[in-house]
Amino acid sequence: MKTISFYWTPSGRCPVREHLDSLTDIEATKIAWVLKLIREFDQVPSKYFKKLVKTNDIWEARVDVGRNTFRLLGFFHGRELIILTNSFQKKTQQIPLKEIKLAKRRKKEYLSRRQMEDGRSG
Repeated sequence: MKTISFYWTPSGRCPVREHLDSLTDIEATKIAWVLKLIREFDQVPSKYFKKLVKTNDIWEARVDVGRNTFRLLGFFHGRELIILTNSFQKKTQQIPLKEIKLAKRRKKEYLSRRQMEDGRSG
């Protein structure tokens, strides 16, 4: 089973949690259901979870609630840990480039921070 964690900024904010807290109960429940699918199943339909093409291992969780579509972007750290970096309501067919860049930047920052922490504990 995979573990899903949310990215925390160096200043202590959790952008994904902040976004989820702003949603309706129905929207948040559907997102939680999709995250549970991703966590528990090895083969998740690409309708819900897929690697974004032309990215350095950025993955997308997709959640449709009525007419609204939500995306959560993140990456794998190892084989079983998924770090979700950002989430947003999608209004166009393509994922906004600024969201992909944000996920890449947060991935780089997260991995750099982890490497520093690992160096201190060793």
